[in-house]
Amino acid sequence: MDISEFNEKNTQNLKLYSDVPEICRSSPCVLGIDEAGRGPVLGPMVYGIAYCPVEKNKDLKELGVDDSKKLTEEQREELLQKVLDNKDYLGWAVHILSSTWISRGMYRRGKYNLNTMSHDTAIGLVKGAIAAGVNVSEVYVDTVGPPEKYQAMLQGVFPNLKIVVAKKADSLYPCVSAASICAKVARDRALRDWTFPEGDSVSGPWGSGYPGDPVTKKFLQEQFDPVFGFPGIVRFSWKTAEKIIEEKGVKISWEEVEPEEEENANPSVAQYFVSHKTVKAEKKGGGRMHPYFRERCLNRVEAF
Repeated sequence: MDISEFNEKNTQNLKLYSDVPEICRSSPCVLGIDEAGRGPVLGPMVYGIAYCPVEKNKDLKELGVDDSKKLTEEQREELLQKVLDNKDYLGWAVHILSSTWISRGMYRRGKYNLNTMSHDTAIGLVKGAIAAGVNVSEVYVDTVGPPEKYQAMLQGVFPNLKIVVAKKADSLYPCVSAASICAKVARDRALRDWTFPEGDSVSGPWGSGYPGDPVTKKFLQEQFDPVFGFPGIVRFSWKTAEKIIEEKGVKISWEEVEPEEEENANPSVAQYFVSHKTVKAEKKGGGRMHPYFRERCLNRVEAF
């Protein structure tokens, strides 16, 4: 699992897919989904999937996969290698969501919250596996939010699949345990090998990335710039980071712009529309619509 491309950029998301074993194209498969790094204030959140034929589920269990949180880093690395070595019947994928991307989503005008990100990412990985040719028949998911609601939502997206969403699924189902290993190791490697685009002005150690880690707390305090804020490894939308910004950041006062006096107190309604000729002239001249309107599929209203 080579995530060096992510560590070179680390402001962009990255998807990695294994080759699909031939047996997974012809035999009905179980597919597990789990994530790593949902709570930390540093580094990416990673979603992982692992799949194998239903009849090979017992073999997957015998590999010794378990909830990644119960294992040491060395044990996780060893189990990941087992997953990679059994590529004749076992496939996987990970989607790494950068810390910058997460925070921008949470701060944008139409807030993109962490639950929605998680659901969309999980759905995208399942769709990606199916598109690659995996004969998915059963999906097992470690829940995000109430399991009943999440399961109903996934069942609506994949009506022809058996969907099981459960708490502690990474301990109950081997395919979810394998997905947990893939996600956790990918996040560990991303955090361990992080390359700072800000240059030598930023240095570690930065710890586990969790808000309660004393090393992480010290890193946040020392690497905060009162004008430019945090380096890209920090999820600046987290409360832990927001508090430091409020306490140590330079305060900004925005000057209120005085509204211009209206030339016509009773304007015509036609002033609020664009003429047909103007729109045609803009199109002919290569006029471009603002991204705000394009993203929301909004068009000009033409007055004839």
